[in-house]
Amino acid sequence: MSWHDLGVAALGRALAAGEFSSTELTRHLLQRVASHEALGCFLHVDAEGALAAAKAADARRAAGEAGPLLGVPVAHKDIFVTADMPTTAASKILLGYRSPFDATVVARLAAAGTVSLGKLNCDEFAMGSGNENSAYHPVQNPWDHHRVPGGSSGGSAAAVAARLVPAATGTDTGGSIRQPASFTATTGIKPTYGVCSRYGMIAFASSLDQAGPLARSAEDCALLLSAMSGFDERDATSAQRPPQDFHAQMLAPRAGASAARPLEGLRIGLPKEFFPETLGGDVDITVRRALVEFEKLGATLVDVSLPRTELSIPVYYIIAPAEASSNLSRFDGVKFGHRAAQYTDLLDMYRKTRAEGFGPEVKRRIMIGTYVLSHGYYDAYYLQAQKLRRMIADDFQRCFAGCDLIAGPVAPTVAWKHGEQGDDPVKAYLADIFTLPASLAGLPGMSLPAGFGEHGMPVGLQLIGNYFAEGQLLQAAHAFQQATDWHQRSPL
Repeated sequence: MSWHDLGVAALGRALAAGEFSSTELTRHLLQRVASHEALGCFLHVDAEGALAAAKAADARRAAGEAGPLLGVPVAHKDIFVTADMPTTAASKILLGYRSPFDATVVARLAAAGTVSLGKLNCDEFAMGSGNENSAYHPVQNPWDHHRVPGGSSGGSAAAVAARLVPAATGTDTGGSIRQPASFTATTGIKPTYGVCSRYGMIAFASSLDQAGPLARSAEDCALLLSAMSGFDERDATSAQRPPQDFHAQMLAPRAGASAARPLEGLRIGLPKEFFPETLGGDVDITVRRALVEFEKLGATLVDVSLPRTELSIPVYYIIAPAEASSNLSRFDGVKFGHRAAQYTDLLDMYRKTRAEGFGPEVKRRIMIGTYVLSHGYYDAYYLQAQKLRRMIADDFQRCFAGCDLIAGPVAPTVAWKHGEQGDDPVKAYLADIFTLPASLAGLPGMSLPAGFGEHGMPVGLQLIGNYFAEGQLLQAAHAFQQATDWHQRSPL
């Protein structure tokens, strides 16, 4: 097996055993990144910085330091600011921008010994479901170059799927980790809102944005999330919780479980709203087959209901654009980023700078957000959406009274072709129906490879847990991946 076929956990063990050095591994992956440049995964490759970090990791290991991530290469979604590399949020308005500091997530992974290869492509300001909204170039799905990898963390998912890097950071506002993970046969987890610091993460919708890892397996995600997470006093929304060892939680045996039935006693709720008649037949079949595997592992399937699932789409597409219109007002050409070359006065500079710097989807969401926050519409739209958001969260709590986890599809279909939804943004918004509810409620959710649907494209199974139940989510996903090999399939 080639080095690039190994996941985070396997690489950590191999590095600890001295089978190869981090420097050798980093050189190998940098060559692979260069040979697959056409996929469009990276916006910036820092070969010099990566090799220096790998050399430092080797020195730390030689000095007696140990750790599961020490010397393991990763890459970061271009939403996280980095001091040593440009950060653009895949937007022309931030072309060439250099941050004076690293995002907390970046800094914590570096402290754990990871080696950053570069910055990964995404939808502009994380707004999109196909990674076609990047101002620089789209990302191709490694399973079919004519199809999207999902979004907004499409560069992260595609890079992991193509074996360019064993793991990557992503962000999930309405499904931007889970949906691309589903489309590329990778594993991704969005933790509970507040588990990972948002400090240094360029804001889209502040009450929804959350960082998380994309990797090959639940075990890999557990190792990364343990390093990434934790309280950060610089983030007012950071959850004040002690450090968590999600890997240990994942491996902890369940009471009454056995080696053959490790999920004995686990109740998995199936919302009828997650299996509508409009669900793609191939997705339905694949997800239900995966659920049979969970039953074999000892889990019990129970019927539940999330009656406001359909309302999550209008609720999200009112709240998220409203927050975006406020957050993106800082990009005006005054302090940093792009500034129009010619203008007559300050107002003209604002107009031209923003018109030139923002792409069409970002402009669309800013306009929607400004509208729903304007006088006369705030009460009718924004406040009503916030009330419904609370009701959606309450629906989940009623479900969790009768089950431990909730399962269903990640998306209604497999990945669509490039350009297929370009003329109809609402169609792309509707594809988020299964990921938006958990985001609005602030709950943890993850996607794990469950098989393949039409055209040989991957299908992901979504698991949703109650607040701070990441360990239980990872435990269930790990048991499934120990019994199946969907997460080991490679497109290249």
